[in-house]
Amino acid sequence: MNLNTKAARAALLTVLLATAGVPQAWAGDVTPMSLQEHAVVSSPAFLKAHPDLRFRQLGLEAVERRQLEDARRYFRLGAQHADKLSQALMAELLWNGKGGPADRALGYAWMDLAAERGTQWLVVRREQYWAGLDESERKRAVSEGRALYEQYGDPVAKLRQERTMRRNMGEMTGSRTGALGSTVMQVRYNGQMVKVLPEAYYAPHLWEPEAYWKWQGQQLEAGNRAMVDVGVPKAAPGD
Repeated sequence: MNLNTKAARAALLTVLLATAGVPQAWAGDVTPMSLQEHAVVSSPAFLKAHPDLRFRQLGLEAVERRQLEDARRYFRLGAQHADKLSQALMAELLWNGKGGPADRALGYAWMDLAAERGTQWLVVRREQYWAGLDESERKRAVSEGRALYEQYGDPVAKLRQERTMRRNMGEMTGSRTGALGSTVMQVRYNGQMVKVLPEAYYAPHLWEPEAYWKWQGQQLEAGNRAMVDVGVPKAAPGD
């Protein structure tokens, strides 16, 4: 499954439709990419070096199989590497009690973490969660959030991701001019073999931290184009 295509966004929608009261707009288009770029980010070597995307993919595949306990585990691993969609999907599963007990306070804390970079549609979703909490849940959500930020916030999670990217690039090439530096790769994508040039595989926005996080931000912001009003999550009866 490619993580940056309509199919991937549709997989995200599968998660949301499988739960109650979630924003169907998550299946909107993302920033267009070339065929080579699609092939690159789907390749096993690239995913090995990018655990944020790898674990998100594994989580989405678990959702498609309805193995939601596994999905929680994979999204948590993606979250450890600063993947905001993994964090948001973890929030949805917790809020709706999918793959384990429902915990709205903890679900809010995860969604707050997902909105850490100020992505508009994630901020909107976070505020919808907040409106659905009672006072005791809000107090606990704040406490849970502090603990989550210590382990999954960008200051620590981005560093984990960047270390893995650097280590795996070194293992694959030895250097940018190493054995694979001038080799045209053949990558299977959507049932066809795609020739990937070195300059496409080693594009700065896929490997250099500052450029990579900017690219990831563009992918996240793409959700704004399809944002719709889905209303406020309702409190459970008796709250």
